[in-house]
Amino acid sequence: MASIILQVVGSLVAWLSLYRGFWYRNKHRSPEWSCRLVTLMHGLIVTLLSGYIALIDGPWPLTHAGDPNTTLQAWLMCLTLGYFIFDLSWCIYFNSEGILMLLHHFLSICGTVIVLALGRSATEVNAVIFVSEITNPLLQLRWFLRHMGCYHSFMGDVVDYLFIALFLALRIVGGAWIMHSVVTSSQTILVLKGGVLAMYLVSLGFLLNIVSFARRKTLKKYCTWKSKRPGVEVPKSNGHLPAR
Repeated sequence: MASIILQVVGSLVAWLSLYRGFWYRNKHRSPEWSCRLVTLMHGLIVTLLSGYIALIDGPWPLTHAGDPNTTLQAWLMCLTLGYFIFDLSWCIYFNSEGILMLLHHFLSICGTVIVLALGRSATEVNAVIFVSEITNPLLQLRWFLRHMGCYHSFMGDVVDYLFIALFLALRIVGGAWIMHSVVTSSQTILVLKGGVLAMYLVSLGFLLNIVSFARRKTLKKYCTWKSKRPGVEVPKSNGHLPAR
């Protein structure tokens, strides 16, 4: 346990140091710019590692939920726990996120703490981290595109629709598959089952926002395309009656 605590503290210090370094090099920008760079780095690293663990190194989360933690799984839990402590503290300090994101961070912290304390069930938590974090780099890229004035472009459309597709395929469909394996597992403790279920409900909450966004974006694209069709004139008036 002492080793795990040291790894978590080391992870927290590493993420804080990375944030400090980004902030020092980007003093002309907002603190959120540096924080999102850290988030982007975490998303890329953790997605690759959790994907490797779930799909290659094993064990397979859909059949081995509740198994003892492997060394690599425990190391990844420590790495991501340090990040979530950093990011939750930053979000609370700057009051930058809504209740859903804060709840997501809080549940992630609780889940990783439990599996590290138990020494088991990192298999299913790792799978949850994978499907949750795989869309994160796209979310950060979208934010950077907006703040660099490049969002309203083909690249912005690719990022948005790829994010939506991955969210639906992995976080919703894949997440439901993982949730079912955890809930039906005889080795996973009840608290973790409830935590995984709560995480999925949070994902459904995000889904409502994403569906609303996708609907608005698609409708706007359709109206733009329709206005550019040959023979369709765009009204030049502003909608008010002309002055007499």
